[in-house]
Amino acid sequence: MKLANFLFPFLLQVCFLWSGALAQQTEIVNRVETFQDCPVDLFFVLDTSESVALKRKPFGDVVTQVKAFTNRFIEKLTDRYYRCDRNLVWNAGALHYSDEVVLIKELSRMPTGRNDLQNKVSAVSYIGKGTYTDCAMKRGIEELLIRGSPQKENKYLIVVTDGHPLDGYKEPCGGLEDAANEAKHLGIKVFSVAISPDHLEPRLSVIATDSSHRRNFTATNADTDSTIDTIIDMIKKNVEHVCCSFECQPDRGPLGPPGDPGYEGERGKPGLPGEKGEAGDPGKTGDLGPIGYQGMKGEKGTQGERGSRGSKGAKGEKGRRGIDGIDGMKGENGFSGLPGCKGSPGFDGLQGPPGPKGDLGDYGDKGEKGERGTDGKAGRPGNTGNFGDKGQPGSPGGPGEKGELGDEGALGPDGPPGERGGNGERGPLGTPGLRGPRGDKGELGPQGDQGREGPLGVPGDPGAVGPIGPKGYRGDEGPMGPEGLKGPPGSTGLPGDPGLMGERGEDGSRGNGTDGFPGFPGYPGNRGNPGTNGTRGDPGLKGDEGEAGDPGDDNPNPGPRGPKGLKGYRGPEGSPGPPGTPGPPGPDECEILDIIMKMCSCCECKCGPVDVLFVLDSSESIGEDNFKNAKTFIINVIDRLSKDEHVKFESGDSRVGVVQYSHDNTQELVAMGDPNIDNIGALKEVIKNLNWIAGGTYTGEALQFTKENLLPRFASDKRVAIVITDGRSDTLRDLTPLSSLCEINTQIVSLGIGDIFRASPNSEQLGVIACEGTSHSPGLSVQMDTYAELLTDTFLQNVTSYICREKKCPDYKCTINFTQPADITLLVDSSASVGSRNFELTKKFVKRQAERFLTAHMPSEDFVRVSVVQYSGKNQQEAEAQFMQNYTVIADMIDKMEFLNGATDVNAALRYVTNLYRQYPRAGAVKRVLIFSDGNSQGITKSDIERAVQEAHRADIKIYVLAVGSQAHESNLRVLVTEKNAEYNVAYGESHLFRVPDYNSLLQGVFYRTVSRKVAAE
Repeated sequence: MKLANFLFPFLLQVCFLWSGALAQQTEIVNRVETFQDCPVDLFFVLDTSESVALKRKPFGDVVTQVKAFTNRFIEKLTDRYYRCDRNLVWNAGALHYSDEVVLIKELSRMPTGRNDLQNKVSAVSYIGKGTYTDCAMKRGIEELLIRGSPQKENKYLIVVTDGHPLDGYKEPCGGLEDAANEAKHLGIKVFSVAISPDHLEPRLSVIATDSSHRRNFTATNADTDSTIDTIIDMIKKNVEHVCCSFECQPDRGPLGPPGDPGYEGERGKPGLPGEKGEAGDPGKTGDLGPIGYQGMKGEKGTQGERGSRGSKGAKGEKGRRGIDGIDGMKGENGFSGLPGCKGSPGFDGLQGPPGPKGDLGDYGDKGEKGERGTDGKAGRPGNTGNFGDKGQPGSPGGPGEKGELGDEGALGPDGPPGERGGNGERGPLGTPGLRGPRGDKGELGPQGDQGREGPLGVPGDPGAVGPIGPKGYRGDEGPMGPEGLKGPPGSTGLPGDPGLMGERGEDGSRGNGTDGFPGFPGYPGNRGNPGTNGTRGDPGLKGDEGEAGDPGDDNPNPGPRGPKGLKGYRGPEGSPGPPGTPGPPGPDECEILDIIMKMCSCCECKCGPVDVLFVLDSSESIGEDNFKNAKTFIINVIDRLSKDEHVKFESGDSRVGVVQYSHDNTQELVAMGDPNIDNIGALKEVIKNLNWIAGGTYTGEALQFTKENLLPRFASDKRVAIVITDGRSDTLRDLTPLSSLCEINTQIVSLGIGDIFRASPNSEQLGVIACEGTSHSPGLSVQMDTYAELLTDTFLQNVTSYICREKKCPDYKCTINFTQPADITLLVDSSASVGSRNFELTKKFVKRQAERFLTAHMPSEDFVRVSVVQYSGKNQQEAEAQFMQNYTVIADMIDKMEFLNGATDVNAALRYVTNLYRQYPRAGAVKRVLIFSDGNSQGITKSDIERAVQEAHRADIKIYVLAVGSQAHESNLRVLVTEKNAEYNVAYGESHLFRVPDYNSLLQGVFYRTVSRKVAAE
């Protein structure tokens, strides 16, 4: 029965193992046909992310080259025969990846599965999103281990990628180094093949097993065949060493019986992260929290009022005995006493009992070794007898008698050393020795115990009479005596000095009495020191008014002068005085408008309200550093609009929104009005924290998302959308039109910037985004090489100016009219004291003056002529425009004026203009010149200036002077304006002399209108 129970399970187990072995044998036969086959497993990992698919136009062309490279590689995988009678055979498979891994075909035998694998590679469509190279490599390693041959040394991975991105990218499968280290640990060789150009060599070096597996392999240029041949040759050489590493190889025998089932394999590595699961049920209500901490101590209360002074207390009881003091240290030991005299010998004592046996004496010397005896013959060993039965234990016998002491035995061998004996008995006290020399002083010994109290000493002799003690306490009050006669009052005596306090007596022995009754209250003490003065009391009530006193005697001396009386009534109006000198003219209309604009903020040109929308490309081809620069650009534009253009970003006024995007359904929207954004500062902080998506580029979908989700929230009449991208949207996958924002009333600015591959942006896509070539209002398309150009001051100024190009300004016009023909000359200072930068500001001001003069109200178009002359040193005068009437030509000539950068000679310049009027005379025309000068001129006196001005006045030329800065030569300016050195007409000077603190003020407010109006008024 036991045997049957054992055989039945055993037979079942054998059948199960045999069926598994047959199945395994069938699989081996299908995969490995002959013993001579030496299989090599080769797996291709192909990068089809955005950085590869959109590397150049047409999009997907680089991926097509990668597929062609892979197919040519597969075509060259042919068998090879080795001299060791082994055949190299190939198993090949492939996958492609982006932010997901797609298996093209698992490992299959070549050449049987070659056509199928090549067809599937050719049918690959790129993913065009992020780059998860680590996940792809680990999936390739998994395919090699699961479906590959048992030859662990013959497994190879071909990774074809450009290595992007370099940094700032979260690799979800442990990172590139982790995947490369795992392949090395498992013995898998990895070749890294670059997708040129613009590949990242450091990342490709990390992927490769070593430098020999990287070299200069590339998949997208003319050397692809060289790359394929080199890799195949390296594999064949390595495989030959592995497959032929044996000494002799006989013919293969018949198939052996199935082996025992193997042990359970090691636990596999964690797989790829799975999809996000559904939200779980809400948890149960938590337990009641712990009891709170005790509250803090309350604040200290206010101090109470001081109590009244208490009565004097009774005399206290006698104190208890004090604690004994600490005993003194033990004194030093005294010298030893001298030895005493030897005593007389005593009487012989009685004989004592016999003493005990003495100790064993010392051993004698060891004897000499005796001669060796003759060896005896060995006896015949007897037969071993049988063991008898174990006997019964005998009863214990009684104690035997003590035997007699035997003879002393022979000396035995030395025994082991015995245990150390105890201390012996103390010997008899020896005779005291002689007194030795005095030793050194020993160390202080420990404190000894307190000694006993000594006996009372002999009473001493009575001491000398001490001084008179202090006055004693007042005795008890005696009985009242009879009343005596009243004596005369005695003189008050001085109080006596208090006596000295006696020494404290010795403490007596503690008594045995009981506590007595409390004593009587003590007598009143002496009067205390006077207290501090009290606070001053409140004033008392006013007393009744007293009666009037008697009149005093008359005083012949006059009293002091009384105070000044009140102002009297206004007297009659006096006769009119002589007329005064005329004052300076008051401000004209332009100056009044200038004052109003400076005092009233409502008169300034306003940019807002305006809604600004930013659409930010966050794809992989942008790069992390460029993405950070783009975010900084958005924040700088917001700051410029707030500071320079006074745009108020708040509810009910201007607003800002940002949409960042990558591939499908990755848009992220942040804007004013979100639950966590209540001001512009919070929005800028959220923009700083935007994370780089690093996927594909679906710009059309992002613009449609902006139109549907952001524009309805911003319903202002004035909207500007700024799209920041590399202009390379994946239009093959994203079919949403790039002109989605053109259908609404929004001005669009498309900023195309070169990507991390330094490729130029797609101008065609940028034009479509900016609505160019459509029926809608076209926007602005801008192309730049790098993202760093976004942060330049000039570009930021241009962007803010474009956003605020339609400012709302008050309509204030200072019109000028010419009633007679006029020839006006603008004499511009071009000396070194002006500077090149200020000279450019002066040119802008001159253009405004010329435009005002030539566009003024006049009877005919040729009524006014304008000439422009610049001057510096004595012979440095250049007539840029000579009495012309076309403003466009004059403005072009002014722009072409070059800074002379010389000395300053205003006299020569004024004479040059005078001669110019003489060369180009016009009958009936008034002649006027506006001189830019601060009065400073080298080597010229006032008399020289006065003669030049007089010459101009004789030619009927009216002079106006414009002085800039605070370092003007006042006396020279007066001569230039009025021709007079001694007398100065204030009214005339104020209408012909204009002053500004600096050159920037020339272009501010209505100053240029004021100047042109006054020049044209007379």
